Amino acid sequence: MDEMPVRFAERISRTKASEIREILKVTQRPEIISFAGGLPAPELFPVDAVKKAGSDVLGEDGMKALQYTTTEGYDPLRTWIADRLNRKNGTTMNKDNILITHGSQQALDLAGKVFLDEGDVVLCESPTYLAAISAFRSYGCIFREIPTDDHGMVMSELEKAIEENENVKLIYVIPNFQNPTGRTWSLDRRRELARISASNNIAVIEDDPYGEIRFRGDDLPSIRSFDAVGNVMATGTFSKIFCPGFRIGWIAGDERIIKKFVLVKQGVDLQCNTFAQMTISKYLEQNDIDSHILVIKETYRTRRDLAVETMRSEFPENVRFTEPDGGLFAWIELPEGTDARVILERCLERNVAFVPGGSFFPNGGHENTLRINFSNMPEERIVKGLRIMADVIKESL
Repeated sequence: MDEMPVRFAERISRTKASEIREILKVTQRPEIISFAGGLPAPELFPVDAVKKAGSDVLGEDGMKALQYTTTEGYDPLRTWIADRLNRKNGTTMNKDNILITHGSQQALDLAGKVFLDEGDVVLCESPTYLAAISAFRSYGCIFREIPTDDHGMVMSELEKAIEENENVKLIYVIPNFQNPTGRTWSLDRRRELARISASNNIAVIEDDPYGEIRFRGDDLPSIRSFDAVGNVMATGTFSKIFCPGFRIGWIAGDERIIKKFVLVKQGVDLQCNTFAQMTISKYLEQNDIDSHILVIKETYRTRRDLAVETMRSEFPENVRFTEPDGGLFAWIELPEGTDARVILERCLERNVAFVPGGSFFPNGGHENTLRINFSNMPEERIVKGLRIMADVIKESL
């Protein structure tokens, strides 16, 4: 039967399946040693404490927990987030500076709705977070990649890009344990970005899902803490320090901008899950989240150290990799001309998965790179998987 095909919006043609999510479908098989997704270690989830918190919420205020709430989110949780950010960064926010979102990922999509028109320019690190590329691209933006080094985005190159491009509407950065490279910005680069944003009146999204998971060195203040004009917004999430299944995160910013985010969120989903927000708030009231985060950090530090040690001893000398100070990822650069996708195919034949690095460059190229995650697999599987990767790389080279 011949039918007239339905007509899709043009933006759907710009929307591609997430390479990470597609690879994760393969990694559901138990025999796969997966370095692919940014998955926390499930054995660290505080199941019993969450069970108690959820039960207490239903027992104390079940009708409220199962009812609609405001788009902005559950007030006690928003206040907790603002207070914690203030303690860490010396800021003076309150709940009206906080919007609860479905993970920090939703905050990125809302940022696209708030800031981007067709043809606008987004300046980002090179490489950058794959799902941010996907979120912003659907709004028809143009990406300009800014070179990075071990101290973060190169500020002279950022200023040059601002001078050379019209309609720069947004700067997107991940200053702490960057996804995918694991690198961390210096204090000077953070301060300088805030200055450049203010002097050029360009909004900044400071994506910070990993900042609490530091293994070594001192915590650094956020870029937003240097923001004198209200152009910088910072995202955060409970996914990496608590439980990702709740899908609860936030965006923090100047109240006038947060109101714009609230408006567009009302057209997306009205609000985030009331029961989830109240359960997290109750958990934070009943438990010491810092003690829980300390356990996470110690576990991931051990796994990071083991991954780095294994790569150092097993990988060929002409393969370079980062040694992150925190977070969930390390970045690997193979010799020029090597195709990480071919390496992935051969590794999958031996039940090992990772994410090829080319997907993290919005304008393509760099197919000799790849990202590994070290937080999810137990120690013995990390060593086994990286040794298999090393064998495949040696064979391919």
